[in-house]
Amino acid sequence: MAASQDALRVARHDGPVHPGRHDVFRLPAQNASVADARGRVRARLRDWGVDLEVTDDAGLVVTELFTNAVRHTDSEKITCSLLALGRVLRVEVTDQGHGRTEPRTRTADVDEECGRGLLLVSVLAQSWGVGPAEDGEGRVVWAELPCSPALRHP
Repeated sequence: MAASQDALRVARHDGPVHPGRHDVFRLPAQNASVADARGRVRARLRDWGVDLEVTDDAGLVVTELFTNAVRHTDSEKITCSLLALGRVLRVEVTDQGHGRTEPRTRTADVDEECGRGLLLVSVLAQSWGVGPAEDGEGRVVWAELPCSPALRHP
């Protein structure tokens, strides 16, 4: 999967993406894949030398975005992309099918178990958004986290 148009815009602004700072993987759209996605993101960011706080935040963000794609779309597979762009770490989760509603933050009642994921993403990320998938099928939900540019080259 290629980077989204927003990610390419950021890459042109901050300079080219180092090949070792871009990772893409695809997993089945199943609840069991959420932990795998979180583990893959955390492992890759450790390999890149990203500090523990950003790694933890990115793990939470991918957990929320991946969970939403599993629960609220008719996807068979979900794609996750990590891009380290200058001082920004971009996490993208792309599904194959549109859900019933556009992802947005909402206020959950005190006794509700769900409904706070995108609120958490909005607190952890410096920005986030939703757009159509590059192939026109499905959508990409992305979040950008502040990140030190001093990443190790694999």
